[in-house]
This record gives sequence, C-alpha cells and structure tokens, in this order.
Amino acid sequence: MRLAAIDIGSNAIRLQITKVIEYEQLITFKKLQYVRFPLRLGHDVFTHKYITEANQEKFLKLMGAYKNLIDLYEVDHYFGCATSAMRESKNGKELTARTLEETGVKINIISGAKEAEMINSVISLDLDDKTYLHIDVGGGSTELNFYYKQKKVISKSFKIGSVRRLEHHDSPKVWKEIEAWVKEQLKGHKEKVTAIGTGGNINKIYELSPRAAKRKMSLNSVMRVQDYLRNLTLEERLNRLQLNPDRADVIIPASEIYVHAMLAANASSIVVPDVGLKDGINYYLFDKYYPSRGKIFVKNS
Repeated sequence: MRLAAIDIGSNAIRLQITKVIEYEQLITFKKLQYVRFPLRLGHDVFTHKYITEANQEKFLKLMGAYKNLIDLYEVDHYFGCATSAMRESKNGKELTARTLEETGVKINIISGAKEAEMINSVISLDLDDKTYLHIDVGGGSTELNFYYKQKKVISKSFKIGSVRRLEHHDSPKVWKEIEAWVKEQLKGHKEKVTAIGTGGNINKIYELSPRAAKRKMSLNSVMRVQDYLRNLTLEERLNRLQLNPDRADVIIPASEIYVHAMLAANASSIVVPDVGLKDGINYYLFDKYYPSRGKIFVKNS
C-alpha cells in the first residue's frame, strides 16, 4: 500500500510518499519520494493577515504538481494538512476550496492540538519511562508536549515560530508564557527532563554539531552551534554552509526557541529523531484505513 502526506507549513510545503511493507510481522514505512518546496506563506499571513494572489498562484501550481506525483505513484490514500499560516490567514479557507476545485487536492486546516497529536504518534514509538519535553518549532507556531512513562500527559501550542520570530511578529509575552508553562508542569517534579526536538531547523543544527550517538546532543552543543551561526553573515551561511535561503535566515530564530524551552525545563540534552508532521500523517493514514492490522512493530527506512 502507498500513502502520501502533504504538510503545508509557514516556511515550506512538503510532500512525502511512503510505501508500507508488511513482512514477517514487521511493518516498514519506506520513503519513496520526498519534496520540500520553499513557499513562505507565513510571511504573507504574519504581515498582512492573508495570502497574496501571487503566492496563491504558486501554491496552486505546487498542489497540481504534488497531485501529479500522487497519481504517478498510484497512492492509495493521502492527507493534506495546513498548519499555523493557513489557520491564521483570512483567506485560508477560500484557498483550500479553490485548491480542491482547481487541482482536486483536499487540504485540511488543522489545529495546533491536532498537529501535536499527529507528531505524537511518531514520537511515542521510541520513548522509555523517563520524562521528556517535546519541542516542535514550526514557522508560525511551537508545540510543547510533556511525556511521562511513554504517554503524553499535557501539551500546549504557542504563537511563536521561526518565521514569526525572524520578522519580529512574536510578542515578548509569549516567551514568558513558555517559561511559566514549562515550570508549572514541572513543579515538584524531581526527575531529570530530556528534550526531544522536531522540525527542520533542529535537524540542521544537529548536522552542524559534532555528531553524537543515537541522534542526541547536549544543550551546550546546541548553543555552540547557535553562536557559530550568529558569527556568520547570511551570505556565509548560504555559501560556506550551503544552507537553503529559507533555512539560512530562520535557523537562528528557531534555535532561540529550542534553547529557551530547554532552559525553562532545565534539560541538559535533546534527542533529534528526524521525524515530523509528514511522518505523523502517514501513521494517521495507516491507523485510519488499516486499523485491524495493528502496529506490531513499525520502523522507517
């Protein structure tokens, strides 16, 4: 069976096509295709509160291209979801209706809670009984989730993200809210907290750091990479590090959010599992259409 996930974020739009292989009681999610296109809808929405006509046209062309790939790969089921930028856009619903009419692609505008729930389906697979703070930084919002004994116990979405921070549309109040919320959840809790980081920026920060085993890095390593990036000009980040333009400018603002949440939780390390909403969408589709099979063992390749 083949599944497809369309993740419409504030900084980029992703398509992942996955083949589900079931063999000897092992279910493997094998990635067949992955496309990431840098369409920054968040710039429009956080500045003007709506998606401009120019970006609407680009969006429709992109959805048409993604639909062609979905058809060519003969996908059985797909799910398209839009997050912070589309949620806040005055013409978001209008654009999703136009997308369905002109391209045949159905887009679901999901809440921050639903976004966190989908990512949770992937994150929770490899957790142990310790306490974890999952930090998912997108372009327009950040989702924080606490896990204890392999279960999510509480979560909250904050209106701050890499693009929003870059363009100074974040409020000083939200930084205090993050710190206060994290500390409130840990009141009286003596066990050490480990952070889990998802999002393209933390994956790139991990790649720029001295590699550790099991995709784990210390808070000090995150901050050293942060300082290194701050000492480079945008041109140097683009050419010396060969970062994509839409990564080179937001990676520092994103790092500030990860560091802020980790400091609030007194977390000295962060696990970077290299999964995200697109992976959560595929697990969601698998559970929805093949519930009787169950997830005996699941892995990605």
